Amino acid sequence: MKRFFSVAPPATLVFFFVLIFVAGAIVTLDHKESLAILQLQPRGVIAAEQMRPPATSELRAEPAAEEPDICENKCRPAGSEALPRGIVQDKSNFEMESLGGNPERKEKKGNGRHSKSLLAIPVGIKQKAIVDKLVSKFPDTNFIVMLFHYDGEVDGWRDLEWSGRAIHVGVRDQTKWWFAKRFLHPDLVAEYDYVFLWDEDIEVDSFDPLRYLRVVREERLEISQPALDRRSQIHHRLTARAARSGGVHRRYYKTSGHGRCYGNSTGPPCAGWVEMMVPVFSRAAWRCAWHMIQNDLIYAWGMDYKLGYCAQGDRSRNVGVVDSQYVLHRGIPTLGDGGKATATAAASALGTADRLAVRQRSYTELQLFNRRWKKAVAEDGCWTDPYPNPATTTG
Repeated sequence: MKRFFSVAPPATLVFFFVLIFVAGAIVTLDHKESLAILQLQPRGVIAAEQMRPPATSELRAEPAAEEPDICENKCRPAGSEALPRGIVQDKSNFEMESLGGNPERKEKKGNGRHSKSLLAIPVGIKQKAIVDKLVSKFPDTNFIVMLFHYDGEVDGWRDLEWSGRAIHVGVRDQTKWWFAKRFLHPDLVAEYDYVFLWDEDIEVDSFDPLRYLRVVREERLEISQPALDRRSQIHHRLTARAARSGGVHRRYYKTSGHGRCYGNSTGPPCAGWVEMMVPVFSRAAWRCAWHMIQNDLIYAWGMDYKLGYCAQGDRSRNVGVVDSQYVLHRGIPTLGDGGKATATAAASALGTADRLAVRQRSYTELQLFNRRWKKAVAEDGCWTDPYPNPATTTG
């Protein structure tokens, strides 16, 4: 019995170790097979299994990102929305077209053409000779000419060499500013670098328009005028030709008496404006000034002092008088008699009465314009006055 118990325990241990070995072999084999299976599967499959989507009940629909509308917020001229953009021409000009030929061929030739400006003048047949001299100074390669016939006489100009190239508009008894508001819309003159809106009674013996524009560009003047010869019948001290006859002046000085002007004066009557006989506007300045012209205030009195607001910046810098190119203003009264000669005493008296009525209306318009300006400033809460302080100082 004693020997039996000494042998039994080792047999049991051997059996136990055999079981452990077999179990370990099975586990090892299963592990290797699993690794083999993993190694044979593509990485995408593994990733898909690892990132298995949640159940449908757990999904929340995300709003799809909307594609930006490339047509939205594209500014189109009012009234052209029904048309494809490429066919729209929202501006025009005063170029004349021939009745025959290929317009596209002309357009290709025009690619190298000179930049042009516009000369617009109210005229009466009585001033034909002086207007002829004036217009002849402006070369047709650089200027378009437009005549406003306030006496209705158009045929009497046909014998002049340049008349066939000019644009003629005839309406009786209307002023320069009436014509300008109705026939010089900014979109019609947008192709022209400068707009010369001149009176007819101007002598140009000492004036060259091309040299004038050269100075204007060099000095970066948005609103300007040629200086007035001191022999001119009507002129303001600011617009008279400077005694030293320099290139340009932008202000004048007055240190005594009423209405003093000093070096730190920034606006009318000391600086920042021109008179209305021979103003010259840049394209941008004219777009602004046109909007300021009142339909019913046909003499535009009061507007001259506000032109600085259209100077595209500092009016004391961008508005000036060109001394090197100057003109003589004859100051001939033409409005009120239709520009025609008066042959009798009765007709002469009638013409005088008409001119007095013109003068009275001009003063009335000045008061109306100033009242409208003040009212507009008071009512526009979104507008900030760039010149809130007095333009002149006391020294």
